Amino acid sequence: MSDPFQLAQRLQERREQHLYRQRRLLESAQQAHIHCDGRSLLNFCSNDYLGLASHPRVIDAAKQAMEQFGFGSGASHLVIGHSRVHHELEERLADWVGRRRALLFSTGYMANLGVISALVERGDTVLEDKLNHASLLDGAQLSRGQLQRYHHNDVDSLRQRLVQSSGRTLVVTDSVFSMDGDVAPLQEISELCQQHNAWLMVDDAHGLGVLGGGRGCLAEYGFTSQQVPIYMGTLGKALGTFGAFVAGDEPLIEYLIQSARSYIYTTAMPPSVAAATLASLDLLNAEQWRVEKLRQLIAYFKQGANQLGLPMMPSATAIQPLLLHDSEAALRVSDALLRKGFLVGAIRPPTVPANSARLRITLSADHSERDIDQLLDALSEASPKNTKII
Repeated sequence: MSDPFQLAQRLQERREQHLYRQRRLLESAQQAHIHCDGRSLLNFCSNDYLGLASHPRVIDAAKQAMEQFGFGSGASHLVIGHSRVHHELEERLADWVGRRRALLFSTGYMANLGVISALVERGDTVLEDKLNHASLLDGAQLSRGQLQRYHHNDVDSLRQRLVQSSGRTLVVTDSVFSMDGDVAPLQEISELCQQHNAWLMVDDAHGLGVLGGGRGCLAEYGFTSQQVPIYMGTLGKALGTFGAFVAGDEPLIEYLIQSARSYIYTTAMPPSVAAATLASLDLLNAEQWRVEKLRQLIAYFKQGANQLGLPMMPSATAIQPLLLHDSEAALRVSDALLRKGFLVGAIRPPTVPANSARLRITLSADHSERDIDQLLDALSEASPKNTKII
């Protein structure tokens, strides 16, 4: 068969550049200690920041909902897929983040695509951080507006583009950047947006459940709906389930129901997922120790990594990147850790910029200090100075 797209050649190029990606086979529940590819491993690459993904109460809530509603939702929200438990979750999420309304989406990717492409029209401007998640950038490209990217967390760079922007302007940023772990200067960005009559959209995928006592960046900084009109949060990270939501004032949510194509033209998430998420919120509300334990483990890891002189990127969140620059080096250290029983992902371009390959170490409330001590020992043996990779 002919190969007009040269797929074999393009795949080979990825292999030669050490950019080829492969899936692992998880054979246990998602938690700190897992069974993967036939081995028992300590998991330091999951986004299950609070250890809720396999909590018995979350599982029981899903089971009970399946007994009442079945498994599949059967249709989109606007046909007959919007169950009572979906609606209850939307109301609970709105209250959780301090907004009037919330709207469920099947994934965070679909939420970001749907919101930006629904709001922005030809002649409008979308300003985004250069390191925003791919879904935010794709949403802007799918819209008919003009996309401009400002330098990472650079308020002056954003200001220059706001002054030059035309039409209605939407500024979009992650709260916690998924591959860097740093936090956007949200207060300064919000002030700039208000000065220039621009709307601000914040993707809090890695902040919800972690910042603001678990309620996310809006609670962390006390933002009103005027300061952050559009808020997106995901359910598949700290909350341990699946899906996403957008929160805001009544007109925003009603407009998205009418116009967001990734909401209108897709099957609703299973009711059991919504029920499981309600249970996660109950647990997070009742067990604030999870948020505090994660905070303590982050500080504990950072102190140990600093004592070892590891080339960590600046981050105060559960995402702790170890910068190695070279893709081959990142793979080599990741493989060395795997041989010692630690699963740590090697992140390479195009996920991150060229020459910024790294290990993405993620921490969870499900970890113990002993787990972290063992990881630090392994990192010390496989560190750049020992392997002479930088």
